[in-house]
Amino acid sequence: MSTPYIPCLDLGSYINGTEEERKKFSDELGRAFNDSGFVTITNHGLSQELIDKLYENIKAAFALPVETKRKYEKPELAGQRGYTSAGKETAKGAKTPDLKEFWQIGQEVTDGDPVKNEYPDNEVLTELPEFNPVTSEIYKKLEENGTHLLRAIATYLELPINYFDKHVHNGNSILRGIHYFPIENPELIPDDAVRAGAHEDINLITLLIGASADGLEVLTRSNEWLPIKAHHTDIVVNVGDMLQRLTNNKLKSTTHRVVNPPRELMKTSRFSVPFFLHPRSDMDLTSLPSTIDAEHPKAYSDMTAGEYLDERLREIGLKK
Repeated sequence: MSTPYIPCLDLGSYINGTEEERKKFSDELGRAFNDSGFVTITNHGLSQELIDKLYENIKAAFALPVETKRKYEKPELAGQRGYTSAGKETAKGAKTPDLKEFWQIGQEVTDGDPVKNEYPDNEVLTELPEFNPVTSEIYKKLEENGTHLLRAIATYLELPINYFDKHVHNGNSILRGIHYFPIENPELIPDDAVRAGAHEDINLITLLIGASADGLEVLTRSNEWLPIKAHHTDIVVNVGDMLQRLTNNKLKSTTHRVVNPPRELMKTSRFSVPFFLHPRSDMDLTSLPSTIDAEHPKAYSDMTAGEYLDERLREIGLKK
């Protein structure tokens, strides 16, 4: 049984490194995404002060009264902006909703790009004046990091280094603050109820800023669940389904989940903040010809990113 390859990579060595260092980063990133689908990233430009401020505001948002949070819930937006209450999202194929609530922040187009008309406005959380500025700053920094990571991936795939740039500029990316709430009466919840059921992400890549507690696990190729340990300052990066479709399974969209804590910790919260890097809706996800051969026949139908997102939002219950 082989151990999955989940390296810790220095993003600064790619952004500011020599050609040799950039190639090494690209090769290691590609190897990990071809194996486990996960890496952890250091030297990403987010200060500890900013990360602490982010989590402080995320925790404060979920601590607001339920009636206050519900003011920001817009079912017609399919959970793509503002607050989404418990019981709304179910992992694909699961019967019981995840034990979580979340808040989503989307793209803010400021350069006159007509794609702005496709995106709803973000909800402004008036009760917490720092919330929108802090989450907006985090959004921009993670979007920038994601662009660098996609350039490294493009190099690994032997594509032009800027292959993804036009697709992710003003892309439909989402910053999601998640609260896995305390389980006050474990004996009353269904046996199959978990904080986040086994799933794959929809997007190109996901960047996750640490978490306030353990619980994230990935499914290895040997069909075993492997806990992912990351320092609060690290960013965990994984492949999403859109990148898997584009590369005809060359890069793996790894199944992962968030398990319930031990019984003695059931009454504690867990917070996490993933950034789902999405392309613009018109990006063609047709598998790259270079990833299709006799041993790897084309596995997916042709589809745009917007069509695929719509399909998946319906599958997980956010869109009717």
